Formats: sequence, structure tokens, C-alpha cells
Amino acid sequence: MQDFLSQMGVSEELFNYLIMPLLIFIARVGDVSINTLRIVFVLNGKKFIAPMLGFFEALIWLLAIGQIIQNINNPLSYIAYAGGFAMGIFVGMTIEEKLAMGRVLVRVITPEPMHDLIDYMKERGYRFTMVGAEGSYGRVQLLFTVLKRDTLKEYIEKVKECNQKAFYTIESVKKISEDDFDMMEDKRKFSTRLFNLIRK
Repeated sequence: MQDFLSQMGVSEELFNYLIMPLLIFIARVGDVSINTLRIVFVLNGKKFIAPMLGFFEALIWLLAIGQIIQNINNPLSYIAYAGGFAMGIFVGMTIEEKLAMGRVLVRVITPEPMHDLIDYMKERGYRFTMVGAEGSYGRVQLLFTVLKRDTLKEYIEKVKECNQKAFYTIESVKKISEDDFDMMEDKRKFSTRLFNLIRK
């Protein structure tokens, strides 16, 4: 590459201290972003997509490391490598947040039954379970439900609307009964969100 850029009139100093660190930075952003998404796919049980992402992650990482070794005396390469790692985490988390993949388990705990919330869930066809439990200050109602992540924000807003002091917890769900949801629908939604994200 350096020979090609030299023919284009790019000096060796410019290549070593600007272009090469920039390429290392971009490569590191790419492989760390893929790594973040790969972990999400693993946690969601996507055993076909995760290995493919792992392949490209390892390939890009090797390319970046190769350039580091070739430019081992250039301190900017190390800075670019570390900076790309940090930026890659941010980019990967941002992409994952935008895709809003998978499902979450939401537990809502209140002293009294939340009839408005239950009616809201019934209207939208959410499956839920409510049980009585014993809390630190007496009897409470414990409401369980599993939601798609892209509906979580709206659901939490409804919980707060019904009871500002409601206590809730949210956990990722790796897998639920396949009869309860359409896996092909998930794949279509993922493809659509990814395409829309790329177009922005």
C-alpha cells in the first residue's frame, strides 16, 4: 500500500504518522464493534450469526495487529489502536441499542395491583403472570412479563404513568418457547433495522 501511495505523491512521513494510524483506528473500531454485537448475538442464542461475526472480527483484528507490528516504532500506532478500541465499544453499544434485539424479562413490584397496567397489557396481547408476595413492608403484587426490547421503553413509561413509585427490574432473556413468537419475524425486523441504521 505504501508503494502505491508513494506513486500517488504521498510522502512516507504522511503515511506513517497520519494514514497508517487512521487505518489502524478504523480497523479497531470495526472489529470491536463487531465483537460487541457478537456477544449480544451469543447472549440471545443466535448460533449461526455469531460465528460469522467472529470470523470477520478475527480477520480485521489480525490486519490491525499486522500493521502495528510493521510500525512498531511509531507511537501513534499504539494511540490509534487504543483509541479505536474505546470508540469501537461506543459504536457497538450504539448499534446494539438502535437494533433493540431480543427479549427482556420485566418484573414490576407494587403494594397494590396495577389494574390500568394489566388492562394495557391485555389490550396489546402481552402474556403476564401476577402473584402475591411478601415484601419488607408487607404484602406486595409481583408482575412478570416478557417483552420485545423495541417495546420496552413504551412499557416502562406506562408503568411509571400507573405508579411513579413502582419498583421494577429488567433482565435479558436468552430464549423462550419458540411457539410463543415468530423467529422469522425477528429476522426480518433485524434486517430492516440494520438497513435503516446503515442508511442514516
